[in-house]
Amino acid sequence: QKYLCSNCNNILKKALQTLCGHRYCSACLSWIVRNNKNPICQKCKEEDPSTLSEGSLLAEERAFGDAAINKEISELKVHCVTLGCGWSGIMKNFEEHQSLCEYALIPCHTGCGHMVMRKKLADHLENGCVNNVTMCQKCKRSLSSSEYQNPLKLVFNYFLVFQQNHSTFSINKDGCRFSEVGCSFRGSKEKIKEHEKTAVGAHMLLLLQHIKQLKASLCTASKAANGFVPQSELNLENKLHVFENIVAVLNKEVETSNLEITAFRRQSELDQNLIRGLELKIAELHRCLTQKDAGLSSLHKSLLFSEQASYDGVFLWKITDIGRKLQDSVTGRTVSLYSPAFYTAKYGYKVCLRIYLNGDGTGKGTHVSLFFVVMKGDYDALLPWPFRHKVTFMLLDQNNREHIIDAFRPDLTSASFQRPVNDMNVASGCPMFLPLTKLQSPKYAYVKEDTLFLKCIIE
Repeated sequence: QKYLCSNCNNILKKALQTLCGHRYCSACLSWIVRNNKNPICQKCKEEDPSTLSEGSLLAEERAFGDAAINKEISELKVHCVTLGCGWSGIMKNFEEHQSLCEYALIPCHTGCGHMVMRKKLADHLENGCVNNVTMCQKCKRSLSSSEYQNPLKLVFNYFLVFQQNHSTFSINKDGCRFSEVGCSFRGSKEKIKEHEKTAVGAHMLLLLQHIKQLKASLCTASKAANGFVPQSELNLENKLHVFENIVAVLNKEVETSNLEITAFRRQSELDQNLIRGLELKIAELHRCLTQKDAGLSSLHKSLLFSEQASYDGVFLWKITDIGRKLQDSVTGRTVSLYSPAFYTAKYGYKVCLRIYLNGDGTGKGTHVSLFFVVMKGDYDALLPWPFRHKVTFMLLDQNNREHIIDAFRPDLTSASFQRPVNDMNVASGCPMFLPLTKLQSPKYAYVKEDTLFLKCIIE
């Protein structure tokens, strides 16, 4: 599960970890942030909607690349599931294999509508593709698309005919096919294949030079024979003349193609620079929008707090979903809950309640524990310390028969009631506020419709 994206549930690609600890693909997180006004982590919602916090708000600049998990994923052992393919390896090599897998089905690039195995594409183009025939505008010959688009192949086919009658042109198995006409390149099959793709123009010039040499030799031989030229030699000279014209025309076409490719590359670089500039602008806009969304979220929370806050020292706390929250407290998943903050007066002490549904300290496992917490407030510098007001707790019977009431006066020497240094002091109160058996007993209505009500009164 730790290798799966929290959004698409597929293997993580360029994993990012959010502040809440969940992981997303880089593209998934970008898509979620771009298409949602206040994106909240889906995993956080699924695990416990009531515990959503600021950390659950998704933003690209608040996530960081998880190098450790990316490294683990890159080293996972995988295999190709394409029928017939036996490739296996590690994840970081899988994408390269996908682009080369000979058993993968790919669409024919001529637009004939056929899906063929990559290894059989050449056979399909030669024998089965209805879109792969082109009429040469110069000689009116029907050519396969591969011949028409690849001058090297066409010229080589002519020379195969020539080779049947003259053995002067042969293929060197260890080097370039044009070694007989002057190309000195040697290497592995893969390097030779790459060389022949990139050196078409050079090969055309070598062929032209070779043809001229053959023609000169024929002329010399003819003169030595006192002007007697056999018919076979005349035919050969005619063929060489045809080849010479073909190579010259193809060489010009290659030069034109090279110029077009160079222009295309320049335009592509300009387009890429423009795209990168737009991407940077979009990223900046996303960052600004995320900051504004975070600000709006903070204002929304402040508004909710203002609506819920009490300023007269009397606070009523409604706790819902008691069954699940009690179970979470038993298992240790969420052992305690804090109430919203409230005040003893408009400019008074800021306080809140803390409840342990499965008990704490001496009441753990047997009682509900209820505590009072003094928090750091905006007006602490003007208030007398230590806090000395009487605190009364009430668990309300929803049938209005038998409320549970407990009260205490602060221990003025306790650190719990001194002026807060941190956000809140150590909680103090009633570790044995209510037996769990009484809370769950059907005789009482402390829990009704999976909800209970606690009241706190500060005198």
